[in-house]
Amino acid sequence: MAEQDVCPHLDSIGEVTKEDLLQKSKGTCQSCGAGGPNLWACLQNDCPYVGCGESYSDHSTLHAQAKKHNLTVNLTTFRIWCYVCEREVFLESRPALVPVPAAPHHCKATEQVRVLLTSLFAVSPYIFMGVVLLLFAGLTGMKNIGNSCYMNAALQALSNCPPLTQFFLDCSGLVRTDKKPALCKSYQKLISELWHKKRPSYVVPTSLSHGIKLVNPMFRGYAQQDTQEFLRCLMDQLHEELKEPLTECNMSGEGSDGEERRDGDRSPSEDEFLSCDSGSSSDRGEGGGVGDGELLMQDECDGVRSPAGGIVEPDNEASMAQPQSTPCSPVRTLQELHPKLSSSPPRSSPLRSAGPAYSFKKAQLLLSARKKKQSHYRSVISDIFDGSILSLVQCLTCDRVSTTVETFQDLSLPIPGKEDLAKLHSSIHQNLPVKTGVCPDTYGSQGWISYIMDSIRRWFWGPMVTLEDCLAAFFAADELKGKEHYPYFVFRRLRNGVKYCKVLKLPEILCIHLKRFRHEVMYSFKISSHVSFPLEGLDMRPFLAKESPSQVTTYDLLSVICHHGTAGSGHYIAYCQNVINGQWYEFDDQYVTEVHETVVQNAEAYVLFYRKSSEESVRERQKVVALANMKEPSLLQFYISREWLNKFNTFAEPGPISNHTFLCQHGGIPPNKYHYIDDLVVIVPQNVWEYLYNSFGGGPAVNHLYMCAICQVEIEALAKRRKMEIDTFIKLNKEFQAEEAPTVILCISMQWFREWESFVKGKDNEPPGPIDNSKIGVMKGGHIQLKQGADYGQISEETWQYLLGIYGGGPEIAVRQTVAPADPDSLHGERKIEAETRAL
Repeated sequence: MAEQDVCPHLDSIGEVTKEDLLQKSKGTCQSCGAGGPNLWACLQNDCPYVGCGESYSDHSTLHAQAKKHNLTVNLTTFRIWCYVCEREVFLESRPALVPVPAAPHHCKATEQVRVLLTSLFAVSPYIFMGVVLLLFAGLTGMKNIGNSCYMNAALQALSNCPPLTQFFLDCSGLVRTDKKPALCKSYQKLISELWHKKRPSYVVPTSLSHGIKLVNPMFRGYAQQDTQEFLRCLMDQLHEELKEPLTECNMSGEGSDGEERRDGDRSPSEDEFLSCDSGSSSDRGEGGGVGDGELLMQDECDGVRSPAGGIVEPDNEASMAQPQSTPCSPVRTLQELHPKLSSSPPRSSPLRSAGPAYSFKKAQLLLSARKKKQSHYRSVISDIFDGSILSLVQCLTCDRVSTTVETFQDLSLPIPGKEDLAKLHSSIHQNLPVKTGVCPDTYGSQGWISYIMDSIRRWFWGPMVTLEDCLAAFFAADELKGKEHYPYFVFRRLRNGVKYCKVLKLPEILCIHLKRFRHEVMYSFKISSHVSFPLEGLDMRPFLAKESPSQVTTYDLLSVICHHGTAGSGHYIAYCQNVINGQWYEFDDQYVTEVHETVVQNAEAYVLFYRKSSEESVRERQKVVALANMKEPSLLQFYISREWLNKFNTFAEPGPISNHTFLCQHGGIPPNKYHYIDDLVVIVPQNVWEYLYNSFGGGPAVNHLYMCAICQVEIEALAKRRKMEIDTFIKLNKEFQAEEAPTVILCISMQWFREWESFVKGKDNEPPGPIDNSKIGVMKGGHIQLKQGADYGQISEETWQYLLGIYGGGPEIAVRQTVAPADPDSLHGERKIEAETRAL
């Protein structure tokens, strides 16, 4: 500890025993009689005073100011505050005074921790204090900086997701970006402050707040916002800054998970069935369609599967990630189930010689199938939170079934009313092997208090809604008829149908959003129905598709975000389970309070975070630790991805070893990663590598690190290409600007041009796909014309030919064309007719 960090007023502390503080924590404020939590005990020598905190009348501070007593200890969090230094102080340099918290908890691991700490206190107070400081890591509040409780609650919930937090703590070298506003670096700094051993009482998330306001203007100002919208925006931006393209090696190394086809990998024949407004809606706002949907059609009569179109929007909406910012992690695709589907788009060139209508239609089909390879991305966000849903729509006329694979980062579940609940229990819910009712046995480990509270609720408000009820309502079959006819593109007409969905891939952390807010045209209201949710053992197997590769289907609760108030105003708090001591805490801006699990169970949940639970993964980690401690002489040492090792330590299903995160496709280190390769890899002995490789597969095995010479040559060639393209464009554009009356002016899509500009300026490593002018053109009278209000730029014919020769694409759209000179004979005839007309 640095000398300036030592509080000079520690000598005023008297002798305080463990029993004294335990006894005081059960008392009340000596001035007003207020009870806990957050009572403060004076540490001045021979002073027995106990006072309330800021949540009441703050008599502890008044006592310290009046008596000139400098130090006080919080009897809930056992953190010590010095009024003279105006900061939290630590007692590493003197015997510990902090007792073990005695609040009851059903977790056996927590009880073992308490017994261990009691023993440590008796053996060595110094060791005890170090352990206690670690045990209470993460219990740091956040200051409200102007109606920012929605942000604070969301950040605390994410902070208590071990896979994400451990990544930002252990893999800090991977948090690199040149994109503004570098929100991932602000988030990393915040996490390190929250979980530091010498953390302050609370932090001020100013940097992250400014960054999120730059990304999304919605959060500017000091108005109250929705915590769910903040979560989506934050995770989208983190993914955008941390994403890396998935190469073929990455995707083939994912083992059974395989590769999911992204938007644009659809074959042209599939696009023929798409209507102009095909696509699924999204809660993520602009661009939130089902970009990664894979469409198939199954013919129940002859068993032939043929491509079909029309992505049908489900009522049971899953919150889809934007294709530009949050693509899904690779999952097992339906291509494995249907070998006739091609994973690579056909190669073809623009058909300029054919008729304009045919060329325009063909260009649309070809361009949709020839997207950039960089549409495949992954990041720590997609690895942790991305799952996929298999949506199916069955035509009731011919029994054909069309399926769509959709990516989700959270499930937005409806809260069924009494009538909906009765239907669920009488039809679909009876077929699901989950407990929907409530009985005393359910609360065997949770206490009779919860059972009595739920009985009172059922007495006044009828049947209690469970989280399983909400899931069943989300995944229930929905009949399409009347105005909701199924748009059957095979027969070009509307048909009655049935749609339903199943989970294809379960995420490591399942985020569930309960739809409590309804926004109508003129007003908004909140559904305040209590939804019962399990703290442990949420089983998703009943909602799993039979094709799913997910083996672990049970989840335990990590954190809950609650909203108190109405749709117009209110306050957000979070309940989170500390991963170190297993205890539950309430995070209310800068105040952190230990609570019993029954408080969490009775909370009005809005957003819930569940984590996969697997005892097998715990045993695997124990085996690896035992192998590493054997210290056998190893002839070979292996390099393994630090990021994958973090997944192994925190994931229930880490998947195959993925060393391609630090390797190029040639097996070496990419030149841009070589200078910080130590941040990307961990050295493991031979016995550990062999055990991990035999257990999880993947790879490849790496014994030697070297910079790839092939990649270096490619980088130099790429730099030359970029310079040549941008220099040529500038030269041709200057010539075009110098023309006073250009004979031909052609149009180019600004969307494609911006992608090309990012590439030649080095902001994007991948070149753009073919020129796509299909979105700015429209067919009129058999000719391609510029669409009104289109986002386009004007270039010369020479510039168009130059870019077209490199990238291909089309179609060619002109705003000004060469006017052919008039025929002299026809001009003489026109003048003769004009003269005769005037004479008449």
